[in-house]
Amino acid sequence: MPELIINGPAGRIEARYHHEGPADSPIALILHPHPQFGGTMNNQVVYSLYYTFAKRGFSVLRFNFRGVGRSQGVWDGGPGELADAASALDWLQIVKPDSRTCWIAGVSFGTWIAMQLLMRRPEIDGFICVAPPSNLYDFSFLAPCPSSGLMINGDKDRVVPTQSVADLSAKLKTQRGIKIDHEVVPGANHFFENKTEELEGVVGSYLDMRLAKDAKDRETKKEREREREKLRTERDREPEPEPLPAPGPGGDDDDE
Repeated sequence: MPELIINGPAGRIEARYHHEGPADSPIALILHPHPQFGGTMNNQVVYSLYYTFAKRGFSVLRFNFRGVGRSQGVWDGGPGELADAASALDWLQIVKPDSRTCWIAGVSFGTWIAMQLLMRRPEIDGFICVAPPSNLYDFSFLAPCPSSGLMINGDKDRVVPTQSVADLSAKLKTQRGIKIDHEVVPGANHFFENKTEELEGVVGSYLDMRLAKDAKDRETKKEREREREKLRTERDREPEPEPLPAPGPGGDDDDE
């Protein structure tokens, strides 16, 4: 887990990166909670997500927004933090240009930034939103939501009511082909204190399901490509029909 400094729009961005060797290993970017309320990349939920992705073969990046830790700059209320996240994703894609899939995850305020980045970057295939503050921030820009993902919160969360997250999930399900799962962790508060293991279990199960489906879809696509190639090869091997003989000088009159 080496310390990393990334060039960002407001100066250096402090980060931590887990690298996987295979060139096509999937990538994931993790965004931390609100910087003005103690949110950092070392938040226990952020680290839990980081570990959950890394355990499944992802190359994972987490970082501090501007003005947090050793990251330069000052709090910008959203636009600057979104620019930070975009720069972090750019760096991750430069390091892993052949990655087969790209995910983003956020915690509380980080989910609001993550979903804005999702709308701007069509290469993001899936998302994890932990305690999305749908009662505090406007998520109406997700119209429609371009990727399937997971919304998760605790039933003891006094910052973001479960019904608010459920309503947001329901609104996002209107897009055809997009599936939004919503899970509630019993006994968990907004910070998932003493409930990170349960969180890892829910997120891990969802990732396992999605990765298995993606692998199956890739294999199905490859099989179709092999079938099309086989048909093309067979057509190329078919002998061309011999031309019909030219009619005699007299045409049909020769039979008279």
